Amino acid sequence: MASNRYNRTMSNKTSAPFSNQLESWLRSKHPKTIGGLLTVSSQKSFAVLFMVLMAIPALPLPTGGVSHIFEIITIVVALQLVLGRRTVWLPAAWLRRPLGKSLEQKTLPYLIRKIRWLEKHSRPRLGGLLEDHNFLRLVGLMVVGLSLGAFLAPPFSGLDTLPAMGVVGISLSLILEDIAILVIALILGVVGVVLEITLGAAILKLF
Repeated sequence: MASNRYNRTMSNKTSAPFSNQLESWLRSKHPKTIGGLLTVSSQKSFAVLFMVLMAIPALPLPTGGVSHIFEIITIVVALQLVLGRRTVWLPAAWLRRPLGKSLEQKTLPYLIRKIRWLEKHSRPRLGGLLEDHNFLRLVGLMVVGLSLGAFLAPPFSGLDTLPAMGVVGISLSLILEDIAILVIALILGVVGVVLEITLGAAILKLF
């Protein structure tokens, strides 16, 4: 529906590294919105959204509650992956939501540098899994679980960082088609959720 116009294949789609594609979009005059992100890589639109939306909570910085909005959107999109959708659907109002100056000017350039480094050191491993519907559903469940863990973290505790980093890592594994990154990211995210539960229980017991 409203998101269809954002899911068309880019006319300049090439074999260029993903970091170059993301940087070109960031420097272009295209709207820096959630919907605009879907034009970066139509084939990997789910992964691109997960990576960028969860990049804010993945940073150990105060976000003023904006991270919760991005976590909710991530959960909604991940549930679509669990249900077997191959294209992203979001309400028009969400698609038009600006990413924000902090994400545009600081977080995305930082991500591009890290992705560029990963592109040099990673290699395709079991990339065929990306065509497996059951595997993608499993990935969706991972993203839902870790995003929910980040969302439920106590405010100003910084405990949402590791689960969010796990989602960013899983997204990068899909973009770079490297299953090794997914395994590392999943372990990191699960450790973060366990830490969150453990510390949360200790705080409740203390009070």
